[in-house]
Amino acid sequence: MKSRVVIVGAGFAGVEAAKALARSNSSRSNQIEVVLIDRNNYHTFIPMLYQVATAVIYPQQIAYPIRRMFRGQDAVRFFQAEVTGIDFEQRSVQTSEGLQIDYQYLILATGSQSQYLGVPGAEEYAFPMRTLNDAVGLRNHLLSCLEQAVKLNDLEARQRWLRFVIVGGGPTGVELAGSLVQLISSALKRDFPTLDRSDTQIILVQSGEGLFKGYPERLGTYTARWLRRQGVQVYLKTGVSRVTPTNVHLDSANMDSSDQGHQADPWVIPTQTVIWTAGVEGAIPDPKPSLETTKRQQILAQPTLQVLTQPGVYAVGDLANIEGQSMNGVAQEAIQQGQTAARNILRQIEGKPPQPFDYHNKGRLAILGRHAGVAEIGRFAFGGIVAWLLWLEVHWWYLPGLRNRFGVLGNWLKYYCFGEGVNRIILSVPALEISSPENKFNTLKNHLIS
Repeated sequence: MKSRVVIVGAGFAGVEAAKALARSNSSRSNQIEVVLIDRNNYHTFIPMLYQVATAVIYPQQIAYPIRRMFRGQDAVRFFQAEVTGIDFEQRSVQTSEGLQIDYQYLILATGSQSQYLGVPGAEEYAFPMRTLNDAVGLRNHLLSCLEQAVKLNDLEARQRWLRFVIVGGGPTGVELAGSLVQLISSALKRDFPTLDRSDTQIILVQSGEGLFKGYPERLGTYTARWLRRQGVQVYLKTGVSRVTPTNVHLDSANMDSSDQGHQADPWVIPTQTVIWTAGVEGAIPDPKPSLETTKRQQILAQPTLQVLTQPGVYAVGDLANIEGQSMNGVAQEAIQQGQTAARNILRQIEGKPPQPFDYHNKGRLAILGRHAGVAEIGRFAFGGIVAWLLWLEVHWWYLPGLRNRFGVLGNWLKYYCFGEGVNRIILSVPALEISSPENKFNTLKNHLIS
């Protein structure tokens, strides 16, 4: 009798687990059936979302069809569906279409979603950066801001459209800030010559004392210094107390005032754009009975990745909080956890005990902008062009699909050599709706370009 393994989520961890199980099936007389479920029919290369948002590359270049990924793998079946619930007693997964899928083993790899930390208005009015749709919607909005600003004679109104606030000083926020500098500089020079660069502002707000929490302190200091040289205003030790359609309110008695610029009131920043990269929490399907979780909605798991009360259920990737281990939420962690969960399920099928997850840290990389990046590899931590080149090489290599790789390579050459990204086209966004701040979020978040 075949053992059915259901995997919920086709991110890095889920896809890697499915691949590992499929590879093992050929040597086990087809004893395993894998069912992979995801709300989208494509896998997204999350580390390059910000490059989609800032028009460096095309959206489809970081997406790869799941069915193509598993062509020829008869052991893997894919369902595009939204998982609405899990019944551990019946060992079944329910979807929004009413489909019920039974399992012997279950891998939960549903990833994470934006965590708004209880800030009023953040969920309603800030732009998240967790999915491909988020990135495409943000790109739509950023380009629309430039189109709106060029039509305005009033200086204050124009500056509101050209002021961009990024909340969160981790890798996503920093990479987005650096790339946004290049997008604005290139767009204003080539496409919007009547707009003045001095009217634009990019503000990076970080609640901690430095950028890149978890990295060596000197890399955070290097990053803040580099961003400031590019014109980014970096607010450290600064929280956000409220977000409205036209303002962001800052809250900190310890605000680093060195970058308040020419703002008359540093506590309230008029802006049409707040981008939220400040935190994430686990995206858990409704389980019965409920599982023990952390404040960040992560599922508590044993070192073997098994859920504490469910030995046949595994939690991997951003969804898992592993007893005794501190995770950074990077792609390599998710990939290795997916592989470990697959190996442990195979061991259980053979009657062997699962083994603990042992993470092999290959290092961490982040890109700041053209010719600048940071790297932590073993005992070595450094910034500059070498780190930038390493980031390009590693992410190009892991990007799925030869067509995607060569398309991205061509765009990178164009972008980094000539300062010109992909075509800055906005589709299906009615101009009248954009011009109204009240309607902006209902319009720009829902009208996405292809």
